[in-house]
Amino acid sequence: MLGVILLLQSLVLAIAGPATSPEYLPLRVAEAEGYYTREGLSVVVRTTRAEPGAAEALVQGQADLVATSVDAILRFGPRTVNQGPRLVFGLTAAPPVALLVPISQAGIVKSLNDLAGTRVGLSSPGAPEHAWFGWLLARAGLSVAQMWVVSYGSRGLVAAVESGDVHSGLVPEPAASRLVAEGRAQVLADLRTPAGVAQVLGTPTVNAAVFARTDRRPRDRDLIAFARAVLAAERRIAAAKPEELAARLGQRVAAPAEEFAARMEATRRIYLADGLVSAEQLRETLTLIRAFQPLPITSRVPSPEEILHVEPLRRALSAPAER
Repeated sequence: MLGVILLLQSLVLAIAGPATSPEYLPLRVAEAEGYYTREGLSVVVRTTRAEPGAAEALVQGQADLVATSVDAILRFGPRTVNQGPRLVFGLTAAPPVALLVPISQAGIVKSLNDLAGTRVGLSSPGAPEHAWFGWLLARAGLSVAQMWVVSYGSRGLVAAVESGDVHSGLVPEPAASRLVAEGRAQVLADLRTPAGVAQVLGTPTVNAAVFARTDRRPRDRDLIAFARAVLAAERRIAAAKPEELAARLGQRVAAPAEEFAARMEATRRIYLADGLVSAEQLRETLTLIRAFQPLPITSRVPSPEEILHVEPLRRALSAPAER
């Protein structure tokens, strides 16, 4: 057994918090189910408080791989040519949210064009989904300045939509699916799935992903093994019963227990097919991010072709049994 342990390749993976975030669940399932070990990897998982913290861990050399948003990696990640970020596995197309209209306001807000002059609820200032919301408005010829935008906090936002105190709200999963299922709200724009994002934006995008640093990038053979483990975790999420995964993940990830089943059901639909990201997909995302808020002038933004390093993932998909 000792000989087997010594052969494991050790990697440090920093994941943006909170631990309950659905975007990064496959990475935690891969750890809980032993998929990293099965692929010959010893992965030490660390959770940062938020997405900027994971990006900064890559800058400081505290992690070999980090799971965070494209926006965070561009704003807080490595900026030099030699250290620039490399995307090795895509997770979600956008923050998993839906722009909902309370049933009581459905007669007033029937399309994005009706948002001008209305009250729009958001979870918090500067949340990642704001960039996607801004892009939605731009496609409709609108801007945030034309409406009254109010931040409520996550629970307060759900309550505001339930009560009809807002004309619309950008609600995260799994609360968005619950409000729709209960007949309390209807969907105005859906960013919860890759297909939904492509439909409402007119183009695919990418939000959460796993990144490495150019000068510290793990060997391709280890990235292939990592990709196989995460792909196995996504298949597990798609097929497993919530109580089975909750028992493996523990309270820190699966709490609160009464919400985990709904969160997992919503989570099954949010991931990019096979973790693949195209240069065009990344290019559209960079345009979206820049349109929402200019990047720091000290940031050198590599081209999409420079950022992408998905060949190991492609090899994992074409030869899943490779060692």
